[in-house]
Amino acid sequence: MTAPKQKQMHLAAHFPGVNNTTVWTDPRSKSQIDFSSFEHLARTAERGRFDFFFLAEGLRLREHKGRIHDLDVVGRPESLTVLSALAAVTDRLGLAATVNATFNEPYELARRLATLDHLSDGRAAWNVVTSSDAFTGENFRRGGYLDRAHLPQALGSARTGGTPYTRAAEFVATARELWDTWTPDGTPRPFRHQGQHFTIEGEFTVPRSPQGHPVVIQAGDSPEGREFAASAADVIFTRHGTLEAGRTFYTDVKARLAKYGRQPDDLKIMPGVTFVLGDSDAEAQESAAEIRRQQISPQNAILALEQVWGRDLSSYDPDGPLPEIDPDPDSGLVQGRVRIGDPSPSSRLRSTGGGPIAVAARWRALSEAKGLSIRQTVIETTGRQSFIGSPETVAAELVEFVAADAADGFILVPHLTPGGLDDFVDRVVPLLQERGAFRSEYTGSTLRSHLGLAEPVWKG
Repeated sequence: MTAPKQKQMHLAAHFPGVNNTTVWTDPRSKSQIDFSSFEHLARTAERGRFDFFFLAEGLRLREHKGRIHDLDVVGRPESLTVLSALAAVTDRLGLAATVNATFNEPYELARRLATLDHLSDGRAAWNVVTSSDAFTGENFRRGGYLDRAHLPQALGSARTGGTPYTRAAEFVATARELWDTWTPDGTPRPFRHQGQHFTIEGEFTVPRSPQGHPVVIQAGDSPEGREFAASAADVIFTRHGTLEAGRTFYTDVKARLAKYGRQPDDLKIMPGVTFVLGDSDAEAQESAAEIRRQQISPQNAILALEQVWGRDLSSYDPDGPLPEIDPDPDSGLVQGRVRIGDPSPSSRLRSTGGGPIAVAARWRALSEAKGLSIRQTVIETTGRQSFIGSPETVAAELVEFVAADAADGFILVPHLTPGGLDDFVDRVVPLLQERGAFRSEYTGSTLRSHLGLAEPVWKG
């Protein structure tokens, strides 16, 4: 009997920036805005035959107690500009930009993405995100357009209401209409779109993309986000903490595809994960514990606590017990960062479900059961899913996740910029290749070919 074919893994690299994942105080951590940092990580990812390089987005500097948050003082460059430059120093690596559908317009963004796809010969991707954050929206205010009192209506549509996701769904559909206005043989045709959120007409200026359309990635794991991904995305960027949680998510999202006439392989599920390597599993565990202590300093532990409690807790001892007072769910203490436990579908910091009161109760129960301090509790509850161990152990666990249908691949988030991916490429990727779980060479030139996605059928 012929052995079943090894399921192929997809890998991407996330440029970590300065956040609660990065150990930005480490002497090996370099600039977050110099082009050399982006180039180093991208070249490393391409040397490892990764599918794509992934950039996040920040549209406003975050604030804490009315002051710019320390982790934002280096700034946040614009993704498509950086990726356009990287297109000139890479040959095969996909280039994925996070761009907010709430604060952009279809014609302009479709044009920029199509341009990147041409510059890179078919390697562009768009990570679609939405926002319900009025603090960020103030940077885009249109005469009260983002008034807090009318936020859900304003972000959905200035005319007809709705949610950020309904606007995003029409945004993506409209962009695809624009990408299809040029025929495959290079003939431009006028467009006209009239919908709930956008009414536009004219002529698109960029010929059809080398891969048909740029790849669409969707970030989020709420029910609404899962449905949006099933209907419109090529890749979903998510996170889950255990193998079983990953399998549950994978099964749920893949089951949603049929109603949209799609097959399971039409959507790739790629959670964002970290990794820590060592010569032995014990050494890696020791290193991981030290990294978490560096990431969650006493100051950051109190900040994380304040994100849940919505109160000034600066008088509390990070090495002491959790506060006995309950959170203030309506606090504006933290601006521009989704509070831990916030049920918003766009949450990046959520470690568990539910609102602040529920999160605080779980943290207290954990703290009391294990005798943990504030800092120890934050360290234990806010970490990403990580793969920790020797290269052999990490490679085996990655293969197990994919083989068990808990993921189609992974978006790796190193804790050091820009050299944090080097060890993985040098020590883990060869083991994955030996197992037949990951490519040894690129077999195609476009991002769609790397991901095993068909080119979209032209809809003239």
